[in-house]
Amino acid sequence: ALAAECPALPHPDAPPAARTALRAAHAAYESSFGHAFVISLDGVRPGERLDQVLAGIRSRLGNEPEEERAVAADELRRLARARLAFRLARDLTSHPAGA
Repeated sequence: ALAAECPALPHPDAPPAARTALRAAHAAYESSFGHAFVISLDGVRPGERLDQVLAGIRSRLGNEPEEERAVAADELRRLARARLAFRLARDLTSHPAGA
């Protein structure tokens, strides 16, 4: 479900080095923790997302597995809240009360 919304992917026009760095960082993370890297990018401008993801992966690679599970769970909760808020706002604007 998270793969459907992957704003962290570099823009197709991103330099090859950026795409390579992201792939390497994801591989290192998954090798260390055995699961995909999860980060909420709410409030992060599109042009800053790649840097934010790379910085997040690099800083979290130093976490102990238990600590990282807790951080990843917090990020998943943030993503879930953001999705629910978006859908609720969309539903309210497409079906206003009393219409």
